[in-house]
Amino acid sequence: MLIGNTKAIIFILLVVLMGIVAIVNYHDQTLNMIPVVINTWPFTNATQNAWNTIYFKKKSALDGVEKGCTTCEVDQCDGTVGFGGSPDENGETTLDAMIMDGMTMNVGAVAALRRVKSAISVARCVLEHTQHTLLVGDQATQFAVSLGFKEETLETGKSRKMWQQWKENSCQPNFWVNVKPDPTKFCGPYKSDTSITKRQEGNYPKHRSVFNDKNHDTIGMVAIDTAGRIAAGTSTNGAKFKIPGRVGDSPIPGAGAYADGTVGAAAATGDGDIMMRFLPSYLAVEEMRRGSSPSRAGELAIRRIVTYYPEFVGAIVVLKNDGNYGAACHGLQNFQFSVCNSDLGQVTVHTVPCVQ
Repeated sequence: MLIGNTKAIIFILLVVLMGIVAIVNYHDQTLNMIPVVINTWPFTNATQNAWNTIYFKKKSALDGVEKGCTTCEVDQCDGTVGFGGSPDENGETTLDAMIMDGMTMNVGAVAALRRVKSAISVARCVLEHTQHTLLVGDQATQFAVSLGFKEETLETGKSRKMWQQWKENSCQPNFWVNVKPDPTKFCGPYKSDTSITKRQEGNYPKHRSVFNDKNHDTIGMVAIDTAGRIAAGTSTNGAKFKIPGRVGDSPIPGAGAYADGTVGAAAATGDGDIMMRFLPSYLAVEEMRRGSSPSRAGELAIRRIVTYYPEFVGAIVVLKNDGNYGAACHGLQNFQFSVCNSDLGQVTVHTVPCVQ
């Protein structure tokens, strides 16, 4: 009888141990997705450098995001990130950037940053050395210089030529409405056109998007490091030929990017003037909190915008805190984004069709 009981106890213990092993193995498979780096567009150098930072050097997700965005600033990715791109109406290049720590919910950002190239690093300094969230314009430049950043021109021969050609093309396209002379045909200076009937509520001019896959306003990156910490960031030189002083979605938490370590993170790209009105990165994270997959969360965030702006052009990458990821887009035939994680073992460019 004792022998039978002993066998039964041993059998039960074996079953329990097998269950524990099964749980551990499943847990390991889930964790094998981590660390992970994902960013908008096929900016593979940025992805690789961010991956090297968090995987090989074992640094934090914040370090990885800063390194990845810095890479694009130096490489001048697609002419939409860093110096020498997207001149405003005065021919000047200015920069926007943000970085967010999903573990502390702290954010550092700069907007309309002038004459300093390392926008994402200045944003990191705002996060680490101030109690503020966002610094702008010449005052942001003053802050950067006080911390040792170099002040230098952000214009190049290429950006000056781009601006000159725009001027010769009657300043087309531009972002003015309800002014004279007609902004769709002529350069400024512009004045308010009082002959236009005062518009009624809901009867605003149709938004004319000038965004496409070569004028998309940002790199957005999200990452989880080996310790499971999550961060998000952006860097951009803004919209081409923007009205001086314009700031888009990129440095706005919840719009350009958002991270919550208890759920995940997201980063958006495209028509920033529209996106900042809907906080798509925040919405995507909240949709994951409600149980949506990363891809579905991104799609829901994009569809919210399209409900009001059917011509919207943009995309979003979404990362869950377990390492699963996805993306969604609208206004393009498809959207490419870059990923690296432990399963892939190398930087991989994925392509997703855009929602209709």
